[in-house]
Amino acid sequence: MISDKIKNIKKIISEEVQLIAVSKTKPVEMIQEAMLSGHLDFGENKVQEMVFKHELLSKEILWHMIGHLQRNKVKYIAPFVHLIHGADSKKLLETINKEGKKNNRIINCLLQFHIAKESTKFGFSIEELREIISLKTYQDWDYINIKGVMGMATFTDNKLQVKEEFSLLRSFFDELKPVFGDDFKTLSMGMSGDYLEAIEQGSNMIRIGSDIFGTR
Repeated sequence: MISDKIKNIKKIISEEVQLIAVSKTKPVEMIQEAMLSGHLDFGENKVQEMVFKHELLSKEILWHMIGHLQRNKVKYIAPFVHLIHGADSKKLLETINKEGKKNNRIINCLLQFHIAKESTKFGFSIEELREIISLKTYQDWDYINIKGVMGMATFTDNKLQVKEEFSLLRSFFDELKPVFGDDFKTLSMGMSGDYLEAIEQGSNMIRIGSDIFGTR
């Protein structure tokens, strides 16, 4: 049972760690089954699929956009998305702010950092963020609530490398927290293959797909 798998993961992790069930590519029936455990946080990586599921399923669900988000698609999820995990450029954040204003709602975002050795991953460098902070650009984003940071480690069996990358993201989180204030609480890192290592390094939000819904 999917709901049992969610309960089992929640037994392993502490109450301080939030679980996002990654439901991308999975049918709505599986999400409904997962909801039997009382779970309401689900992650999608395709805008069209998220909009489709949002329309079909309970409005209690908190939808997390966990994939790379194209600027021209922000408008489709701006009215309802709970948290955008992949705010990975200044231009994207400006677009999110614009769409938030149009919908008269503040949109929660995580700043995505590029911490992996893989060039395919998206994200800010810490230098880019320091420039945004020094220019006070972020103060113009009235319709964005920066909740924390997100990063994905290299897909490797080298646990030491993974821990080092998570530790790096933790250092970025610690550096930025005084800038963004009390609401800046989320350190999102860790997926099915590495979430225990991520939690060791301070993660308080993990994204789990295959350990809940099975392999895609």
